[in-house]
Amino acid sequence: MADVAPFKIYRAAQAADFNELDHMEYAGLTPIIEAGLAKAGEVTNKDAGNVVKELFSMPGMSLTYAWFKSGFPLPLHTHNADCLYYIVAGSLKLGTEELGAGDGFFVGSNVPYTYKPGPNGVEVLEFRTANKFDIRFMGKTESYWNKTAQALADKQDAWVGERKPSEVAGQMVPAE
Repeated sequence: MADVAPFKIYRAAQAADFNELDHMEYAGLTPIIEAGLAKAGEVTNKDAGNVVKELFSMPGMSLTYAWFKSGFPLPLHTHNADCLYYIVAGSLKLGTEELGAGDGFFVGSNVPYTYKPGPNGVEVLEFRTANKFDIRFMGKTESYWNKTAQALADKQDAWVGERKPSEVAGQMVPAE
């Protein structure tokens, strides 16, 4: 890390759309997963249900902002890097735990996880121990991906115009 500047400022207004970067590689794709991802992409013609921006990146570290809209069906997945999540606004349900603004959770490398954004969605900061990492989806069946695509399709109209939880008064709304 000798080539890394000892001090750096980043600005949210200059954050790059994460989908336009090559910092996350798909791993373990099967024909079923590829078809499921394609189907999910096809049904999100009005609104993808999420916004992900990279705020900061350097070798061995990255910081990402993500806004998942209400009920976004985040597929069960893993990454090959540790990640610490901080909830900026809104809420989510992680297993049986309901978490809100100011809460967070740690997910170790290669640990499968998913969460469900609450009724106002959730905004999180993702602190990772890598600037390049993979994503490996754990849903292996066609029915799993059909259910995910249907959940995306069902939320299209509701997501159009949905505001960030940080813009909504009373942001600590319990997850469903």
